[in-house]
Amino acid sequence: MPPTSPTPVNRDEAPPRAAVRESARAPLRERGDACPGALRLHTADDGRLARLRLPAGLLTIRQAEALADAAERLGDGHLDLTSRGNVQLRGLGGSCGAELAGLLHEAGLLPSESHERVRNIVASPLAGLDELPSADVQLWARELDGLLCASPRAAALSGRFLFALDDGRGDVAGLGADVTLLARGDGSVVVRIGANGSGLRVTPEDAPRAALLAGETFLTVAEASGSGAWRVRELPAEYGRELEAAVRAGLTDAGIGTEYVAEAAGPGADPGPGPVPGADPGPGPGPGRGPGPGSRPEQELPVPSPGLPIPVLPGPVPSPVLASPGLPSPVPPGPVPPGPVPGLVPSPDGTTALSVHARLGRLTAAQWRLLAAAANGPLRVTPWRGVIVPGVAPAAAGATLDRLRTAGLITGPGSPWHGVGACTGRPGCAKALADVRSDAAAAVSRGSGGLPVHWSGCARRCGHPQGGRWVDVVATGEGRYDISVQGEAPDTTPNATTTGPELADAVAAARTTPLTSSTR
Repeated sequence: MPPTSPTPVNRDEAPPRAAVRESARAPLRERGDACPGALRLHTADDGRLARLRLPAGLLTIRQAEALADAAERLGDGHLDLTSRGNVQLRGLGGSCGAELAGLLHEAGLLPSESHERVRNIVASPLAGLDELPSADVQLWARELDGLLCASPRAAALSGRFLFALDDGRGDVAGLGADVTLLARGDGSVVVRIGANGSGLRVTPEDAPRAALLAGETFLTVAEASGSGAWRVRELPAEYGRELEAAVRAGLTDAGIGTEYVAEAAGPGADPGPGPVPGADPGPGPGPGRGPGPGSRPEQELPVPSPGLPIPVLPGPVPSPVLASPGLPSPVPPGPVPPGPVPGLVPSPDGTTALSVHARLGRLTAAQWRLLAAAANGPLRVTPWRGVIVPGVAPAAAGATLDRLRTAGLITGPGSPWHGVGACTGRPGCAKALADVRSDAAAAVSRGSGGLPVHWSGCARRCGHPQGGRWVDVVATGEGRYDISVQGEAPDTTPNATTTGPELADAVAAARTTPLTSSTR
């Protein structure tokens, strides 16, 4: 049994299932948030780890080159993409902190040292790059980032507190954010708190400021609760119910007009009639209202993002994501993993964007440089461990995508690596019970397609998918794994199986499980 590390690694995204189920009991946190950052490095078994927040996943070409340099000069030569669209550097030396900080400052990647861990902003990656009408979430992200960095109060937010800016297609709205801005068909924006389906309608101009005030209000409510909560879902139920009312009062005091929206979920949905007739416009459970923000449904149904023809769930009109000409990458049968599909994305300006994923979320510095060299504009790192490369000439797009495929990247939905994720595992993480990345790679050759699958080295399940159905493969020690399909009610009973062909076959079978069946 390996020793346990003093602080968690890769906890960028979500708690294990047990924590979600117990969230109503509001865990009392007795220590500060130890989430890694670009300045607060974490000591792992493979060296030190730095996590760089990238609001909306945006990186200029110069900044991307700087990160490749840092990975080669200071780290293990790789860049890891997280499920929040951030970048991690691993294998850093024990004395490289000052040099790394200087490099990031020079590249413009550290606008505020006191806020570097709270700039957790995800945004719809294809907004403005495909043919779907969309709100300008990139503008919102820039404004919200500036407001966060200018707010002394916001510096107290946890490194896990998440803002999601959804352009109306419903992709990042399903990532379990603490504060979500959801664009509506009437041009307005709904501010949603935690898992609450209801929200407050504001104007697009007020949306970034409303998101900041919601985050600051959370801090006040969390402090009053005495729970030490880092996330909205961790608030005691009574304080969770009060949070949306407190947010609305704060927005009113700031001169931001609001309208209560009983149900803010679903892209392209009718914007609704405003306040529920005959009902108090305040938040909380009750007739015509969603659950309070402190409550959390057992499972949230996702809304598929553009280009995802998932027949079993309603969703927006698919975005035209195309396979590269001449590449054998047909879409496998069954559900498709969430997020932008790998391939070519025709853009409104006549150029083509490339949607590319990294195998198990990890790229070499050489692969990273190929992406930067192909771009004509800022790269967009996605919460699905991919990168959007904008501005490619249509005549060159297919050949460019082919070069990226040859370099080992995922460039089409038919790749056996598409939808396969894993935590760090051994030997990098002391808590891991298996080398899950090697086991996942071995299993890829046994079958592909179907549900997303995430391999975890321990029960913490770091980096697992949010929302939707996915296959949960968790190491239990001595070469054994528990396999279950998440996203159904009730959860399926895990199957213990040994590593090797039996394990790979069991995972492949679970990924193609019909919606109504069990993996028992």
